[in-house]
Amino acid sequence: MNKQEGINVISRAMAVLPAQLSDTILKHIHLLTDYEPVIGIMGKTGAGKSSLCNALFAGEVSPVSDVVACTREPLRFRLEVGERFMTLVDLPGVGESGARDTEYVALYREQLPRLDMVLWLIKADDRALAVDEHFYRQVIGEAYRHKLLFVISQSDKAEPGSGGDKLSTEQKQNISRKICMLHELFQPVHPVCAISVRLQWGVRVMAEQMIKCLPREASSPVVAQLQCPFRTEQVKELARDDFGETVGVVLDTVSAFPLIPAPVRAIIQAVRTTVVSMARAVWDFFF
Repeated sequence: MNKQEGINVISRAMAVLPAQLSDTILKHIHLLTDYEPVIGIMGKTGAGKSSLCNALFAGEVSPVSDVVACTREPLRFRLEVGERFMTLVDLPGVGESGARDTEYVALYREQLPRLDMVLWLIKADDRALAVDEHFYRQVIGEAYRHKLLFVISQSDKAEPGSGGDKLSTEQKQNISRKICMLHELFQPVHPVCAISVRLQWGVRVMAEQMIKCLPREASSPVVAQLQCPFRTEQVKELARDDFGETVGVVLDTVSAFPLIPAPVRAIIQAVRTTVVSMARAVWDFFF
């Protein structure tokens, strides 16, 4: 990764712009390349949150805060890969304690605006979802539905469990039914994923779906945190396109500044396609 070289390539594509304007745009692009995503992970005790995180992400994990479980502040962990950081927020699962669920409403309403996305893990053999549905409608609501990715975890425990090294046809059929049930119950924005970390089943597809669900500015930094098997060409292509689009938005935003003269605005629009193309081309320099 050579960030400065990447910046230089993009800078050359904007050589026709006034120096001050070019510097402003580059400063915003720099901020994009340093973006630190924040991902929430929720699920009941034993849903496999830690297992999934360990399987997905390559970063060294360190607790951000040392809080006891009875406080309303969720546990936060910072992942580090080289000079790149990402934060995981361990959100409590609902439906385990009525008294706690009331407390969690305030916690979630405080946390949701700060999160780029939430992975909601539901165990394959969990049938008690009435509280989850109520919580989803009352707390998540329309405002944050787009941030949620439902993940059926521990698919190897779906009926009829065998403990073998691959899912049976019957298990796959029951998981498909569970996926349909969750779609009916929650009507999620994004497709429901199903995984088994133990069998390494479905995780790659889930990783791709996660990258699709993330805000454009967050997808590339998250890809940088993924374990090598999940940094597939499709995942990198999605992130590369997102990065190009966010750079394009930077140019559009600067172009819309009220004091920008019309001829300069025309030049910004003229170089936009080239700059976006260059940003995509040098994606690997940054991530």
